[in-house]
Amino acid sequence: MDQLLIIILIILGVVILWGIATFNGLITRRNRVDESWSDIDVQLKRRYDLIPNLVEAVKGYMQHERGTLEAVTQARVAAMGAQSVQDHAKAENMLTEALKSIFAVAENYPDLKASQNFLRLQDELSDTENKVQAARRFYNTNVRDFNTAIQQFPNSVIAGMLGFFARQFFELTEGAAKEPVKIAF
Repeated sequence: MDQLLIIILIILGVVILWGIATFNGLITRRNRVDESWSDIDVQLKRRYDLIPNLVEAVKGYMQHERGTLEAVTQARVAAMGAQSVQDHAKAENMLTEALKSIFAVAENYPDLKASQNFLRLQDELSDTENKVQAARRFYNTNVRDFNTAIQQFPNSVIAGMLGFFARQFFELTEGAAKEPVKIAF
């Protein structure tokens, strides 16, 4: 009888320790996902802060391209207001397309292409685009690891009981991902 009680207590202790370790592992992975989203958010805010300067730099040169400038501004506002990962992805794709159009139109303005302010903004935006892509890859890696952890048995039991849910990847459309904003002239 005493041996049976000891065996039951040992098994119960092992199950409790496993539960604690699993829970702590899931918390760690969830926090990594949140931290990596924060990295994306920082880079997107940097991008949003550069856009008004870019619009101001080109405004004087592109007086006949008001629609292009308005599209960039509207896309920026939409991107800044996005709430979910999917909303951010959709808004970022629209913003990327709007930026592509402004740089395409800039090809018609040689004085603008020679402007030091415009060239500096191009470099900063290019650097930011690269940082967004790196942060996106880091985020998606953490999301993959977290989603895998909560879907595998026996972790899925703890994850389900404690309200862990799968996170969404931050994905750009094929065109945006394969054709980054062209900013070199």
